[in-house]
Amino acid sequence: MKLLIAEDDFTSRTMLAAIAKKWGHETIAVEDGEAAWKVLLGEDPPQLLLLDWEMPLVDGLELCHRIRQLDTQDHPYIILLTSRNESADIVEGLQAGSNDYIAKPFENTVLHARIEVGCRMLKLQAELKQIRDNLAFLANHDGLTGLMNRRAVMQALEKEIYRTQRTQEILYIALCDIDHFKQVNDTYGHLVGDAVLKEVANRMTAVLRPYDHIGRYGGEEFLIVLNTCSDQIFNTFERLRLAIAETQFEVEHLNLNITMSFGISILLPTAEKRDAVSLIASADKSLYKAKEIGRNCIVSLKQ
Repeated sequence: MKLLIAEDDFTSRTMLAAIAKKWGHETIAVEDGEAAWKVLLGEDPPQLLLLDWEMPLVDGLELCHRIRQLDTQDHPYIILLTSRNESADIVEGLQAGSNDYIAKPFENTVLHARIEVGCRMLKLQAELKQIRDNLAFLANHDGLTGLMNRRAVMQALEKEIYRTQRTQEILYIALCDIDHFKQVNDTYGHLVGDAVLKEVANRMTAVLRPYDHIGRYGGEEFLIVLNTCSDQIFNTFERLRLAIAETQFEVEHLNLNITMSFGISILLPTAEKRDAVSLIASADKSLYKAKEIGRNCIVSLKQ
């Protein structure tokens, strides 16, 4: 683990760096709190810190205060080193933001044990953060395709409605449905159907811009939200259609011809105020018409 050592005494700093390296840590050793602060503001800063209390420019206590004011989810583990060993000093050091406190002089075995505790705490912190991130992802994304789920994409649509009304951009909403998807499930089974859904999601994501919104609306139906002033937007929908229809889907040694139908709803800057429900309803009517006239096409009815 990367370890930052801030110690103004050259001999102590050199000794700490040497033994920490011997214990398997990648060490960065600096001579004062200001230099340590610059390291912490850089890219990929150390998460395990060994700070001397008494340092020039910025002392260990002030450095603890600064660190705890940083807006981060990756909070470092701070061990404060000092010759002060009164109870009031220990309390002051811990209240400043240090996680642990070692009074000088100390035995190397004790320091090693304290550093190991810090490593375990940082590992647990990283695991908890990963669990939290995974839960946040699952709350907003479809477990099969990785796209936004219905709730999340509807929230994105509502935000885009408000945003485009301010910016006077045109908002395009598309409901997209895989044609004859029930036949795929009935003929080849749901595992093949799931693979088709994932590949459809991958192909559409590859066409769309990073800031466009796409989510699984339900079953084999997807919702796309695009905002643009470009008059070439229907070329985008055509590229999406071709991305599905032009290349066969290779699934479980099968070569499947898959197509999609697109129903488009448009919100113009000059239009009367409309909500997400009415825009979805318009897109659904267009999608129904696309299915009616033969599928594998794009339809936008007059709003």
